Amino acid sequence: MIVVDEPGRMRDELRAARARGRRIGFVPTMGALHAGHASLVAAAAEACDDVVVSIFVNPTQFGPHEDFARYPRPLDADVALLDGLGARWVFAPTVEGIYPQGTADRVAVGRIAEPFEGRVRPGHFAGVATVVKRLFEIVPADVAYFGAKDWQQTVVVRQMVRAAGIPIEIVVLPTVRDADGLALSSRNAYLSPEQRVRAVALAEGLAAATAQWHAGGSVALAEEALRAGLVSRDVACDYAAIVDPESLEPLADPRGPAVALVAGRLGTTRLLDNCMLPYRPFGSP
Repeated sequence: MIVVDEPGRMRDELRAARARGRRIGFVPTMGALHAGHASLVAAAAEACDDVVVSIFVNPTQFGPHEDFARYPRPLDADVALLDGLGARWVFAPTVEGIYPQGTADRVAVGRIAEPFEGRVRPGHFAGVATVVKRLFEIVPADVAYFGAKDWQQTVVVRQMVRAAGIPIEIVVLPTVRDADGLALSSRNAYLSPEQRVRAVALAEGLAAATAQWHAGGSVALAEEALRAGLVSRDVACDYAAIVDPESLEPLADPRGPAVALVAGRLGTTRLLDNCMLPYRPFGSP
């Protein structure tokens, strides 16, 4: 495995590999890797000839009062983990390498970025789209892998790729969870032991909403079940909604398909989760 920090070298190595007919998989990350990231790397290694994993804590997607400075950066541990997962390259650039002209210019994102995380974290998705577009320019892979936990992010990335005409396939893989259902996240490390117990409220709310959905309950009842899961464990709810999985708009057809989105706060730590709700032959608004 090769660790590269220089964008020009990274681009040249991948172009040379693709010229030899190698299929390249790319897993963009912000480091602090866990089993969820490992599942993406493993999937890329199985489907592709070579895999590159980027580790870059992107300043443009953090707000002025968010946790950029304290975001975990265990680079040595991350590299050691990746060395056993089949990655060919680790791309670990500096901020100057990603943004040689500064961070003022951002990719424009549309209405898809406005609700939910976009409302709670203004400017966040412009920062995400900007860094992903820049990474795709430096890492000209055939396919990029993302986790479904950040569902709205995957929708924004797909839209950006289509709008920019970037020739890369986007693969979204299922969320990896702890045994109690909590979605794996680098920010879980911020939780105290007591908060970690309460954090399972997000998964419990999604399970309750899913049960309502399959029983034919209304969208409103399923959303209330989702919220109640957080309330039951005293988790502050930022949003709990059931919407169209592509447009993130309210459902035109209460039978779905749909995605349930939820975000909550425990102290200063924000957690988010989601689950897909399939088409059902019956249902009420």
